[in-house]
Amino acid sequence: MTDDGPATDVPIRIPVSMFNRHGLVAGATGTGKTKTLQVMAEALSKAGVPVFAADIKGDLSGMASPGQPGEKLQARVDAQGQPWSAAPFPCEFYALGGRGVGIPLRATVSSFGPILLGKVLGLNEVQESSLGLVFYYADKAGLPLLDLSDLIELLKYLTSDAGKAELKGIGGVSSSTVGVILRNLVTLLSQGGDVFFGEPEFEPQDLLRRAADGRGVVSLLELPDLSSQPELFSTFLMWLLADLFQSMPEVGDVEVPKLVFFFDEAHLLFNNASKSFLDSITQTVRLIRSKGIGVFFVTQTPKDVPSDVLAQLGSRVQHQLRAHTPNDAKALKATVSTYPTSGYDLGEVLVTLGTGEAIVTVMDPDGAPTPVAWTRIWAPESSMSPTDPAVLQQAVAQSPLMPRYGQAIDRDSAREMLTRKLEEGARSAEEEQRRTQEDQRRRADEQARSRSTPTTQSRPAPRQSTRREPSLVESVTGSTAFKQFARTAAREIVRGLFGAGRRR
Repeated sequence: MTDDGPATDVPIRIPVSMFNRHGLVAGATGTGKTKTLQVMAEALSKAGVPVFAADIKGDLSGMASPGQPGEKLQARVDAQGQPWSAAPFPCEFYALGGRGVGIPLRATVSSFGPILLGKVLGLNEVQESSLGLVFYYADKAGLPLLDLSDLIELLKYLTSDAGKAELKGIGGVSSSTVGVILRNLVTLLSQGGDVFFGEPEFEPQDLLRRAADGRGVVSLLELPDLSSQPELFSTFLMWLLADLFQSMPEVGDVEVPKLVFFFDEAHLLFNNASKSFLDSITQTVRLIRSKGIGVFFVTQTPKDVPSDVLAQLGSRVQHQLRAHTPNDAKALKATVSTYPTSGYDLGEVLVTLGTGEAIVTVMDPDGAPTPVAWTRIWAPESSMSPTDPAVLQQAVAQSPLMPRYGQAIDRDSAREMLTRKLEEGARSAEEEQRRTQEDQRRRADEQARSRSTPTTQSRPAPRQSTRREPSLVESVTGSTAFKQFARTAAREIVRGLFGAGRRR
């Protein structure tokens, strides 16, 4: 930007190969972050790069429809020398658990893992580690944890009279800690959190798709109820990223990224996070570049992102910041300090940027940061308004992924197994009680006959049965199914950075 307007002969671009060096899009509400994300997604799609983004407000669904020309738009693109033409882009629409319009995204509790689930439940580090032991016990006992009811039933079992011995045997998890976890799970269940957990589990590899014309598919996850369960939404996105990290091969630096992942409302991910959770995020961001995946965090200020993560973000697009309060002024000063020295007075420029303008520094083709530039962002070629709901529903219904993920599955899992175990235990106890009562009656009859017939030799009373009901672990590990499970390494659960893993 110059005093006379945009300098059309000085375009600012991020090389496609540098998108897997990660980045940040920041700015106050209403300053144009979503449209910046839309412009980046369009450019990546044209370059054949698949894109994933959370559609917080529903605006990004407009990418499936061509933009609407108008005098105001034409004046803007002419002023900045943009060769604009209306165009739709290939989109796939998702909804967590089918809540909303989109292909249902689900994950099993087991693959979600204890660290990510602990973040959702707001557990402290001790409670989080205890939850990890419960997951370990479920793995060893062959109890699939598919949905929240499976985990709730397992915790109830471990704190019941029948399961207390099992609880002591998995590392000293206290009943009070299990009670806290159980209460938080029940609260999450009552708030509708169970809709995201279950089967069929989504394969993140399905995000790496291209359309027939070679453009990358833009995958949009609808999040209309973000305010009701913000931690769950943000943590689910982290699960997607972690699962991609585990499943994709090492490719090193690539000319064209395999996927670019836009992480909107990133501050929700880091709020009240445990140290182990933050360490895992930092490690994931640092290492996932070698899998050909780029991650862009979208938030209001850079201070929303921990410094260790911020240090991994090569490209920065900073929209207007506001300094109406002392805290705002402090955040502005902190933001300015994170940029290289430039000819701008960034403290002044950042509070005077117009909508759709930003301070930008990106990675050049050699991987070096470019000087800071005051930039006007190009206008999207697709619609800046949401796509008509009827069109969305039709697109979702015709998606090739709908037959695979559209119908929920409720197969045999920990809840059913424990229910059968407890029922069998109850039947065994009833049978044992019946035998004991019969023995007592028989002894009483024999004693009565002995008193009435003194010459009759009394028979010794039968010994009371001492048969012990096998524990859950003994029952499962002694079964043929478990032995087969143990012999088949491919069916073992492998947990990664977040303690997350799926049966592969």
